[in-house]
Amino acid sequence: MLHIFVDADACPVKQEVYRVASRYRLDVTLVANSWMRVPDEQWIALEVVEDGFDAADDWIVEHLQTHDIVVTADILLASRCLKEGARVIGTTGKPFTENNIGEAVATRNLLSELRNAGEITGGPPPLKKRDRSRFLQQLDEVIQTIRRNHLFNST
Repeated sequence: MLHIFVDADACPVKQEVYRVASRYRLDVTLVANSWMRVPDEQWIALEVVEDGFDAADDWIVEHLQTHDIVVTADILLASRCLKEGARVIGTTGKPFTENNIGEAVATRNLLSELRNAGEITGGPPPLKKRDRSRFLQQLDEVIQTIRRNHLFNST
């Protein structure tokens, strides 16, 4: 059964995930390093992992199945999830795919080097309304595509 995993510690689109998952009656698991408030719904679970390096990422990769959906801004986690057959959507609505993940990893590494050298300071820009809208549209499209493919492949 299709499941949505959310890399939840700094995820700005949790409410959007809940909205779409509710409409499609999908289970959602938020994975975080610390407790957070989540809606009291049977289909929403919070998994609090140890505060180790990549503990949340490791938990997600170990529990996802082919065609599950992962919501994350973490490019390295996205790469790992794609290798396991999951669909991955960034928090701005940009899908991570086999076709674009290599470029995304290279850009991440370059920006990391520039930050370490002091050339770049600050983090990503705040999420805009159009980012939220793009995220909602992309999540909806991915769910519909997976469902269509599953129905087509099961007949």
